[in-house]
Amino acid sequence: MVPGTAAKGEVIPVKTIVQHKMETGLRTDGEGEVIPRKIINKFICRYGGVVVFSVDLHEAVSANPFFEFSLLATESGRMEFIWKEDGGAVYSLNHDIVVT
Repeated sequence: MVPGTAAKGEVIPVKTIVQHKMETGLRTDGEGEVIPRKIINKFICRYGGVVVFSVDLHEAVSANPFFEFSLLATESGRMEFIWKEDGGAVYSLNHDIVVT
């Protein structure tokens, strides 16, 4: 959740969540076989093409990782949210913000 508009110089909240099981590779299935690790291992937020927030994730992060951070609104532009998963899958979402 990100506001669509902001005043120049305003600090705005940015809240993101991705629906993902975050399988740690430490559990076993009903047959006793290890369920392979499959987690979101990186989250990146770009604002106007510049990385403003980035985090590496590991096995201890719970399902559906949620991030909240603050951002200084400086100019109108696109925010890009990118989640990278083990195995190479990439999920992304764009959000345009108008700064007045």
